[in-house]
Amino acid sequence: MSYQHFALLYDELMMDAPYEDWLQFIMKNITKYGNGGKRLLDLGCGTGTLSIPLAIQGYNVTGIDLSEEMLAIAHAKSMEASVQIAFFQQDMKELEGFEPFDVIGVFCDSLNYLKTEQDVELTFRKIYDQLLPGGLFLFDVHSIYKMDNIFIGESYSSNEEEISYIWNCFAGEQPHSVEHELTFFVKDNDIYHRYDEVHYQRTFPINYYQQWLEKAGFELLEISADFSEEKPAENSQRIFFTLKKK
Repeated sequence: MSYQHFALLYDELMMDAPYEDWLQFIMKNITKYGNGGKRLLDLGCGTGTLSIPLAIQGYNVTGIDLSEEMLAIAHAKSMEASVQIAFFQQDMKELEGFEPFDVIGVFCDSLNYLKTEQDVELTFRKIYDQLLPGGLFLFDVHSIYKMDNIFIGESYSSNEEEISYIWNCFAGEQPHSVEHELTFFVKDNDIYHRYDEVHYQRTFPINYYQQWLEKAGFELLEISADFSEEKPAENSQRIFFTLKKK
């Protein structure tokens, strides 16, 4: 999976994403359960669209992502916003080498890019090790319902003057997984350049995540759905977890 071209187009693709809702989820849970600390890690930070408003809110934010291209854009955006954020390239499965954080968040379904159960378990252990005692771990994942009933077989498209795209979703090889095939057409003067990307996502039953989190040592505080305080239902699309390091 390459982000070389996708990074340049990511913000366009995510223009309608509910970042303000993610921000409110983070702030609400830090207020409710936080230890008062300000060190926050945005893991899988992408182009920094959540990192920057968190820094503006007064948090000492670190952003980590696998993609150098994403991080370059995130850094440029943070400079434009006049906030100081330390960005690092690292695989979330290999998270290490930092002073412990008060809060670690993994949002915008970044955890769904982990392909195996072992990858998810390892990532949870790494996150646990990088939290202070009493520190919060917040994250969201796609639901099984969304993977199996909304994504698979669906197509999305946008036909704008400067950037157009076609986004097709196919069932992956593993249960509750999707292959996203994206084709972008980007205008450069009077010429359109085509870029193709394939992205793989997978999710797991809620009780699987609970078992792995408990095994890693976390205390489960809340599970909710779709940016609400409601418990997940059969047709919920996005599942949110709030946890504390014991």
